[in-house]
Amino acid sequence: MSLVVEDTSLCGVKLITPSRFEDHRGSYLEVFDKKKFDAATDTKINFVQDDVSISRKNVLRGIHGDWRTTKLVTVLNGSGYAVIVDNREDSPTYMRWESFILSGINRRQLLLPNGIGNSILSLEDNMIYYYKQNTHFEEGQQFTLKWNDPKLNIWWCVKDPVLSQRDERGEYV
Repeated sequence: MSLVVEDTSLCGVKLITPSRFEDHRGSYLEVFDKKKFDAATDTKINFVQDDVSISRKNVLRGIHGDWRTTKLVTVLNGSGYAVIVDNREDSPTYMRWESFILSGINRRQLLLPNGIGNSILSLEDNMIYYYKQNTHFEEGQQFTLKWNDPKLNIWWCVKDPVLSQRDERGEYV
């Protein structure tokens, strides 16, 4: 199994596509292999926590991030509209955003350095969003960017997403 690694328009963010094996029985995907990942991305990230969220159609989770955590995110089932925002003031791509379709079929992953805001809009019921983190969640350490902040001018493919109170208000946690 191999990985295709591409740079995105945001500084330090990588788009990764693992190969998939398919035959008459279905398919097989290796989501993560540390040796292959480190070699393909030229990094030595020690992931310590894996998280999964399952969402109904039109649920928007995020835009969240912090100043310590690198994440590797993907969709295992269904499809999602991923929007990431560079919130690093010292970055040449500060406050720029980029979007991607992540799905169980296209198997794309995003490697997000700390300071990148991360969100996912579920495009269908039972979307499974999976992410690895190199730090443990700590209360009070995350930032939240408001999903419809006019300064960001993000294009969303739905007008009225299902939001948490935190995401509706753009509150820090």
